Amino acid sequence: MKSICIFLAEGFEEMETMFPLDILRRGGLNVKTVSVTGNKTVTSSHQVPVVADMLFEDLNEAEVEMIVLPGGLPGATNLDAHAGLDKLIMSFAAAGKPLAAICAAPMVYGKRGLLKGKKATCYPGFDTYLEGAEYTGNLVEVVDNFILGKGPGAAWMFGFAILEKFAGADKVAEVKKGMLIA
Repeated sequence: MKSICIFLAEGFEEMETMFPLDILRRGGLNVKTVSVTGNKTVTSSHQVPVVADMLFEDLNEAEVEMIVLPGGLPGATNLDAHAGLDKLIMSFAAAGKPLAAICAAPMVYGKRGLLKGKKATCYPGFDTYLEGAEYTGNLVEVVDNFILGKGPGAAWMFGFAILEKFAGADKVAEVKKGMLIA
């Protein structure tokens, strides 16, 4: 069964991981957290240990439906430096498959030139890495196969944008109602 995969590196931002994870699972989607550290337990930017569902080494690319990169530092930098994830991202980009990132993590796509000519958002200051993109500063940007979020305060909107892509507006409304958002 295909999965939306949220990739975790040491120093990831908790809200940008857990809000989308929670929203997507409430929406009935298959979501896996994937550690790129070689250990299932990954420590967040605020020193919260989280146990990932699986290790990157155990990932079957054919079963990945979407790549989601949370921000946080040094989490986004660690994701950017992972050679296996780089290969997966470039494979997804070449095939036009869905890619998402929030906060500092859009720099991973930007540094690879994947956002050229597209509207993009990220945490202020990281826009310098969005090579050729039009930085909007919006809380969420959905363009082509990319969903990008600005930062921690946009984590829930980022999660709902991903849910809408895979399950539609009616499911978003249902999950928001259950969460007392709407």
